[in-house]
Amino acid sequence: MTPVFPQRVVCLTEETTETLYAMGADDLIVGISGFTVRPPHARKEKPKVSTYLDAKFDEILALKPDVVFAWSDLQADITAELIRRGVEVVCFNHRSVDGILAMIARLSAFVGRGSAGHSYMLKLQERVAEMAERGARRSVRPRVYFEEWYDPLISGICWVSEIIEICGGIDVYAENRVHQDAKGRIIADMLDPVRRNPDIMIASWCGKMLKPERVRDRSGWVDMRPLHTGFLREIPSPIILQPGPAALTDGIDAVMSILDEWEEAGRP
Repeated sequence: MTPVFPQRVVCLTEETTETLYAMGADDLIVGISGFTVRPPHARKEKPKVSTYLDAKFDEILALKPDVVFAWSDLQADITAELIRRGVEVVCFNHRSVDGILAMIARLSAFVGRGSAGHSYMLKLQERVAEMAERGARRSVRPRVYFEEWYDPLISGICWVSEIIEICGGIDVYAENRVHQDAKGRIIADMLDPVRRNPDIMIASWCGKMLKPERVRDRSGWVDMRPLHTGFLREIPSPIILQPGPAALTDGIDAVMSILDEWEEAGRP
């Protein structure tokens, strides 16, 4: 009799890998993304069969997965090819904090670990609620400019914008979070972030380290307040741009810490 739940899964992005490890279901994983850094030991234990936009199809097929987990329209071509080759694919497409929590619940149910997944989801949900309570106690809410990319300038994706608000800040580009893709969040006017007068600038350039000189040397950015107050900060992309547990643990901690420091510094 064929097992009801999958016994062999491939994760093409990191968040499903981290979630399955957190639930104690890592025994199901037979292949992962080469971009996986969480948890760090996954890279040593599991074959790496994809990047973000490319996959080693023959190697994936050789692993004989019962299902492959993917994320977003960015992996549409990969998922389409796997489907054509007869592989079952589940592609999550969430962009919000609630979407991350829902993904965890659905993923755990799909692999037959619903109870463990529900408990893990509730734990993260409670953590977000605690952070929201802390953020709500701020007497002054800092204005935050989050930069996901620098050429062109791209503002933060929906869950990042929500995390800023949860932590008690104001995302100066909150209106952009309705856009599913990065193109919708492109800031065409290079001087617009300066005019929006943020108190804090957080950079998380996907896959690249912040180079402060790249920001300071921008034409017309001499009046960008965070460059003078010391509140140009970086959050590593793996902990804030991952649409999974990382954003709701280390990511939200990092945002809260920056906003707390700004407040303790006397709101410069």
